[in-house]
Amino acid sequence: MTNPEKGNQTSVAEFNILGFGTLQILIFLLFLLIYITTMAGNILIIVLVVTDQHLHTPMYFFLGNLSCLETCYTSTILPSVLASLLAENRTISFSGCLTQYFCFGSMIATECLPLSVMSYDRYLAICNPMHYATRMNGRLYFQLAGGSWTGGFLCSGIIILSISQLTFCGSKDIDHFFCDLIPLVNLSCNDPQLMEMLALTLCLIFLVVPFLLTLMSYICIIVTILRIPSTTGRQKTFSTCSSHLIVVSIFYGTLLIAYMFPTTNTLRNFKKVLSVIYTVLTPLVNPLIYSLRNKEIKEALRKVSRKIMFGQC
Repeated sequence: MTNPEKGNQTSVAEFNILGFGTLQILIFLLFLLIYITTMAGNILIIVLVVTDQHLHTPMYFFLGNLSCLETCYTSTILPSVLASLLAENRTISFSGCLTQYFCFGSMIATECLPLSVMSYDRYLAICNPMHYATRMNGRLYFQLAGGSWTGGFLCSGIIILSISQLTFCGSKDIDHFFCDLIPLVNLSCNDPQLMEMLALTLCLIFLVVPFLLTLMSYICIIVTILRIPSTTGRQKTFSTCSSHLIVVSIFYGTLLIAYMFPTTNTLRNFKKVLSVIYTVLTPLVNPLIYSLRNKEIKEALRKVSRKIMFGQC
């Protein structure tokens, strides 16, 4: 049987990014402030982790890796969003759209893995402190970081290869503020079942499995903390991983709802809000949480500040 839409299929050269629709100038100013703060905060953490000898530990290695990831994927999304908020023409070429999603998707998939590794690092430090130094050695955490980046780019590459095989017809309007997977697939005139199965499989591997491993790590950590007899000891131990728990809850929670739940008319705008959280707000919140709640980071910042002041004097 012939597909009735066959005659309407065209080779799409560009898409229209619909964005937010209203309050363009206000959103531009807000996002510009967030972008500057995010870049400054994450770059500062990277510099501190690299330059301060006391931060040359597995936990801070992964924290620096996380800040590097968030610097990259924030720069993939926000500059183009800021430009589109001021421009009347919000078109993006097909190749540009695929490139943007490849970079963004790679960073997001990669970030899911280091967050899980960081929870395992906290699990070893709190639940098995005697074996921490032997298990979490320099070679292992370099391998874990390299594997995370490789896996993230591989995941995104598979999706991009699949999207490039789709045929687009009808509307060219992407109801989002960047080129994301679900809005792109919705514009295709192909049967979406294959892409949905592929996306679900990759989400299970790169999102659900790391989330479950993180959840298991924190269950073990909480059980261990509750066994500590003194209240002061429990508070001190939990403070070492509470910041990571906040980051994990925000990041995994928004991604699970955005990519694992079906996109209905009711959820479409809500998912756009969730996208703002994990693309814009999470990279902003992470350096603030880690710097304000972490004694080692604050001490390293004081040392750098003293060196700068001494140098100026």
